[in-house]
Amino acid sequence: MPGTRKLGKTTDQRMAMLRQQVTALLENGRIETTITRAKEIAPLTEKMITLGKTNTLASRRQALAFITKEDVVTKVYSEIAPKYSERNGGYTRITRIGPRRGDAAEMAVIELV
Repeated sequence: MPGTRKLGKTTDQRMAMLRQQVTALLENGRIETTITRAKEIAPLTEKMITLGKTNTLASRRQALAFITKEDVVTKVYSEIAPKYSERNGGYTRITRIGPRRGDAAEMAVIELV
């Protein structure tokens, strides 16, 4: 897909990092990361929540193929997706929180709305 940020990593490293961050976001409800990473995580998280709305075996297996923890998939299907049943997208919010102390990278908090 055009416009995908490479984030200075090879494809497999990048996908592993994004999968882990999406899993952490769904598990905890919010995470702190750089703005560019947050912008990459948001659409992937939205896709997982949308998958959770169609509670079929096929969609659950699709989610299990991406999310790294089984209990997080269970949480998506039992708690998170039903909460957003009336909402069509826009499940995440990105808030800028200023530069990081070590390298001045622009930081953000991404959270479930």
